[in-house]
Amino acid sequence: MKQIQSIQIWVSGQEQTGNWINAYIINDNLENSATFYWSIFSAEAGENKLSEGNLTIVEPDYSVWDSTGDINLAAYQWICDQLGLTLI
Repeated sequence: MKQIQSIQIWVSGQEQTGNWINAYIINDNLENSATFYWSIFSAEAGENKLSEGNLTIVEPDYSVWDSTGDINLAAYQWICDQLGLTLI
C-alpha cells in the first residue's frame, strides 16, 4: 500500500478523501501484458475502500515496467499515472 496525494471521491452520496492506494497483479502473460487490481482507501489499514478497479498494461509500457529496478514501485507509478493520481 502506498500513500497518494489526497483525492476527493464521491461514495454513497458523500464526498470522501482517499489517501492510500493498494494494488496487486491479477494476471501476467509474462510476454506483453499484465492486469492489475487497484483500490483506493481513506485509511492506511485499508478499512474504508472508496474505489476499485482493474487496469491492463500493454506494450510499450509493459516492457518498460518489466525492465525497471523496482517493478513494484513502477507498477504503482504506472497505475497512478493512468488514474491521474500522485504518489507521495
